[in-house]
Amino acid sequence: MEDEKMRRLRELTSLLNEAARAYYQESREIMPNVEYDRLYDELTALEQELGIALTESPTQWVGYELASELPREAHETPMLSLDKTKNIEDLADWLGDQEGLLSWKMDGLTVVLTYRDGTLAKAVTRGNGEVGEVITANARTFRNLPVRIPYTGELVLRGEAVIRYSDFERINRELPEVEEKYKNPRNLCSGSVRQLNSEVTAARSVRFYAFALVKADGVDFQNSREEQFRWLKNQGFDIVYYERVNSATLPSTVVNFAGMVTENDLPSDGLVLLLDDIAYGESLGRTAKFPRNAIAFKWADEQQETTLVGIEWSPSRTGLINPVAVFKPVQLEGTTVSRASVHNVSILESLELGVGDRITVYKANMIIPQIAENLTRSGMGPLPAVCPVCGAATELRQNAEVKVLVCPNPDCQAKQIKKFALFVSRDALDVDGLSEMTLEKFIQAGFIHDFLDIFRLEEHREAIVQMEGFGEKSYAKLIQAAEASRKTTLPRLVYGLGIAGIGQANAKLICRAFGNDPERLRHASKEELIQIEGIGDVLADGILAYFSEEKNQKTLDDLLEILELEAPQTVEEQPSLTGKTFVITGALEQFTNRKEAQEAIEAAGGKVAGSVSKNTDFLVNNDLLSGSSKNKKAKELGIPIISEEELRSMLGM
Repeated sequence: MEDEKMRRLRELTSLLNEAARAYYQESREIMPNVEYDRLYDELTALEQELGIALTESPTQWVGYELASELPREAHETPMLSLDKTKNIEDLADWLGDQEGLLSWKMDGLTVVLTYRDGTLAKAVTRGNGEVGEVITANARTFRNLPVRIPYTGELVLRGEAVIRYSDFERINRELPEVEEKYKNPRNLCSGSVRQLNSEVTAARSVRFYAFALVKADGVDFQNSREEQFRWLKNQGFDIVYYERVNSATLPSTVVNFAGMVTENDLPSDGLVLLLDDIAYGESLGRTAKFPRNAIAFKWADEQQETTLVGIEWSPSRTGLINPVAVFKPVQLEGTTVSRASVHNVSILESLELGVGDRITVYKANMIIPQIAENLTRSGMGPLPAVCPVCGAATELRQNAEVKVLVCPNPDCQAKQIKKFALFVSRDALDVDGLSEMTLEKFIQAGFIHDFLDIFRLEEHREAIVQMEGFGEKSYAKLIQAAEASRKTTLPRLVYGLGIAGIGQANAKLICRAFGNDPERLRHASKEELIQIEGIGDVLADGILAYFSEEKNQKTLDDLLEILELEAPQTVEEQPSLTGKTFVITGALEQFTNRKEAQEAIEAAGGKVAGSVSKNTDFLVNNDLLSGSSKNKKAKELGIPIISEEELRSMLGM
């Protein structure tokens, strides 16, 4: 029996280390969080029972292993993880007769900041708890970090670098269709903060929230952690949201936090309870792994047992065909749930999911439906032989240690979501209500194969109103928006077609040159095209190539039959940026990408350079207070830093 337990201890150690390495360093997931927690607890219990813990055990080490080329630095004091509980009564017992601060346990990357003489001197990641990576240049690009603070002594504080859900979704939307989406904000944040190029970090909208003050000599905090939070806030830092609690108010406050989970834009994976009394908390000392002045509360995931109805296969823009478990509806965290992503074939195999199996389901962090366990394990059925969207033969591939099902067809409609998203975007046909997520659902359901299908959605009314997130009202608004979009202009249509290199500004110039006549445009020669200001050989060739394909000509014919083209509003004087040089940096929110912004500037007579110099007239950066090298250079040379909105105004957009 002892040998069997030791074998299990080694097995769990290896398995958990592999899962942690995949999650923290490789941005992929090989097991659900609830499964990791269950195995971790099993390992902890085994180690306590046997009195043995291996040196590589995840219970003995904290954080990821250093793998980048960033400089490394030892922390003055070790950065320990927190002990945890899932029981509110245990949390209240831990607090006892003390008062504490209950806050979000944010799910990002912990960073230690040092300020000297009122400016940021150093930023170091948590690393393995003993040694971290120096990311000072990257930290200076955090969106909400103060450039200067009033306090001029040495300040050391800890906090979490995070990417908000709203920014995470925007970044995923902007990815080229050939790239796979980032899985979650935590992994994206970790990769962004640990970049060698700080400009990449700046583009990811990373934010910092302080959760602990380590050192600030000469300041009287009245023995209160809450006073430290207030002082940090007065210094210009955003602090983690918290509520002051005692053992009597703690249970109801935990419930209040639970009610805020779905509305919280900051990723979190639980709560932290910190003793307010500084001296008392420090007098408790620490264990080898945990400090005793704080404890983490992990949500006790509400689980329900249900029956698996089937596995749906969901093709994505990257070519991956992901399994989705469909089960009899259950109530979880106040909502009805009937579907959960299984992520990949490897997880599907490990769960041995078969139709009719009894399964338990939960919401990870009270948000994302997941399968916790398969109670009957009848075994999975055959993988689909063809893509459910385009019918092409599927391929089973090994991606690192994970098996994935792939559609190899480059013309699969599921890979064309960006194309359809551009067509219905605000500056093109402007079909309100057709987000990329909705388009993806409609394409996977077979409702949309080409542009014309967007105007035939009433044929699928019964199926649409039954979809999650839809109903009669949403359906009616969508059909109304599609009908309204039939009245449009030729520049909007040309931009929406997605012709290589043709942005919104170029589409206006080209259409104006041909009198907004689609027939003249589609039959234009290269000589006619390059005579248009701002249209060179490359753009002209792109237009000719597009209209040389019979299927594109047919698409235009079909659209012209159902659309009502109106004359664009005339502008007495077109904006001119002749002689002006721009540099573009940071993330863009209204242009699709920098290339489109560059085209718009060049179409108005301006130029775009790659670096700031004395010849630069404007630096375009939505983060006007960024500490990036380009912002600093522009300020040194007295060059105006303008936002994307200001640029669009100069372009007359």
